[in-house]
Amino acid sequence: MARKLRLLFPNALYHVINRGNYRRDVFETSGSKGAFLAALDEACLRHRWRVHAYVVMRNHFHLALETPEPNLTAGMHWLLGTFANRFNRFRDERGHLFQGRYQAQLLEDQTALGRVVDYIHLNPVRAGLVTPEAVGTFPESSLKALRQEGCPGWLTAEGIRQRMGAGDVGPVWARYEAHLAEVAGSPEAQARLGFPTLSRGCAIGTRGWLRALAKDHAQFALNPGFEAGEVRELREASWQRALAEVLKEVGIDPRELEAGAVKLDRKVEIAAQLRTRGGVPYAWIARMLKVSHAPSLRMQVHRRMLQVSA
Repeated sequence: MARKLRLLFPNALYHVINRGNYRRDVFETSGSKGAFLAALDEACLRHRWRVHAYVVMRNHFHLALETPEPNLTAGMHWLLGTFANRFNRFRDERGHLFQGRYQAQLLEDQTALGRVVDYIHLNPVRAGLVTPEAVGTFPESSLKALRQEGCPGWLTAEGIRQRMGAGDVGPVWARYEAHLAEVAGSPEAQARLGFPTLSRGCAIGTRGWLRALAKDHAQFALNPGFEAGEVRELREASWQRALAEVLKEVGIDPRELEAGAVKLDRKVEIAAQLRTRGGVPYAWIARMLKVSHAPSLRMQVHRRMLQVSA
């Protein structure tokens, strides 16, 4: 059976979930949780993600994230693969760390995002790890990180502040934590906000939007294993922008590239830059740089990266 396609487009919103293999306690220590958050920090910087909420529990994590570029698949592949490699290497283990392919629910709009952000921040309360009144004290939650100095630039409270109204930071956070405590103590409010279903399905939004999405998704699925033409075009547009940025940074005129006047070592340098900016495919890079053999380009990029890191 073909895998479900990821719906990818600029500025998409997602609720992303994954669990340890066989519900294993992957994050049973503060060190493993910190290592995952460090990998998340790198992934956000590499792929220019904006995170609206996160929580790391003992055997799973939740992310509410926004992708300015259509790169959720590439970014999650990097994040999960990098963390699993580091985890297994540190413990001298082998095998799959997570239960399988992560779950990514597409969110319709800011309203759906707000429900997911609250759901994520209340995860430790629902698990009985903190009381509703202490919801902001859970260490591996964006709710605590947002209120600390040195909060990473990719973590944003924009949606929360819009919902809680204007004003000084302190009262805004006090209103938000009071709101979370109220929702935590009201099964009716949780039902109204759809909490029982926010970890199920492939999308969260209004019924009309879900029907339209299901219709579009059914059309995509007519060609299992292939992405929709629109999605491909959007991704190629982001790769083209990345290529233009790199060429400008390294001081190469695109006309030089078109004329075949750029030496191979400079092309390897450009390819390495593109690979670190969201995992642009080697086949596409080779075609744009007029390199006849993509596997050879891959090998030279890897060799260059090893030399740089040595």
